[in-house]
Amino acid sequence: MAVRVGVIGAGLMGSTHVRLLSDRVAGAEVVAVSDALPGQAERVAAECGVPVIHAAGEELIRDPEVDAVVIASPATTHAAFVRACLDAGKPVLCEKPLAETAEACRELVEAEVAAGRRLVQVGFMRRYDPGFADLKLRLDDGVVGPAVLVRCVHRNAQVAPGYSSEMLITESVVHEIDIVRWLLGEELARVTVHAPRPTSLAAEGVRDPQLVVLETESGVLVDVEISVNVRYGYDIRCEVVGETGTLALAPPVTVEVRRDGRHEVAVPGFYRDRFAAAYVEELRSWVGTVADGRPGGPSAWDGYAAAAVCEAGVASLHGGETVDVVLRPRPDLYAPGELIGQR
Repeated sequence: MAVRVGVIGAGLMGSTHVRLLSDRVAGAEVVAVSDALPGQAERVAAECGVPVIHAAGEELIRDPEVDAVVIASPATTHAAFVRACLDAGKPVLCEKPLAETAEACRELVEAEVAAGRRLVQVGFMRRYDPGFADLKLRLDDGVVGPAVLVRCVHRNAQVAPGYSSEMLITESVVHEIDIVRWLLGEELARVTVHAPRPTSLAAEGVRDPQLVVLETESGVLVDVEISVNVRYGYDIRCEVVGETGTLALAPPVTVEVRRDGRHEVAVPGFYRDRFAAAYVEELRSWVGTVADGRPGGPSAWDGYAAAAVCEAGVASLHGGETVDVVLRPRPDLYAPGELIGQR
């Protein structure tokens, strides 16, 4: 029997999830959609054959025909919708952030612990990218020995108006924060943010680029270069320096062109292009865990930990000093070092 999914949010990410669940994910059926803008929901429902449109997300969650929920609405709504899913006992895949603050994320962790079982997965889709999954497999197999350094690059061609200095951390570097925790299997303990001379392409007052330096509990150093106005494309890089060698993420390549004395490789233009396979695999995995009744994927704890690191990073951006990451004790519901990904 197919997992009957309701999607809250019919914008860019919500409509993407509806289409992928409808066309690319076996064992799933999108039975309902909701959006604060009725026209958005109606358009997506008509395009994808979704039979039910709910006026409010809470109505969708309460719908007895909905087995599981995807939340792709604005971040300000996430905490309330996730809490409603927990109260209804329904599995939920929530796009990041889990909630707007680390404390609000922690409250959701406590609510899930009180429910006694994992129901929440956070949309850190990079864990499902074939390249990152292979990198983790080789790192776990000890191919280059223990990691001592990790170097990351995150470059956007451009971002929408209103993208702030803080959002370079909370909207962009948050993905590196999660993937590094996942790759290394430990928490991040300290954050230092350096902001050099801003690029002339950045909006007035926005500190872009930034160099974010993270330190894990065991002392592994991680640097993340974040730039969001490079114009040439969407460029994601990751290199792990081990004691006996290095592992570097190979970018996805469709065709290499050699002509006129040049060697050219296309660079993805948008995050959905770069991580297209990851989004599909994320949904396939989530639907599988819902059908099997077993937990999987990035957890509410991962959402909380990432939010705490982001808050420390924003504090460092404003204060110019290294800031410690403060996490409350991990509940037993989330096994220490729990790393669920694709192989």
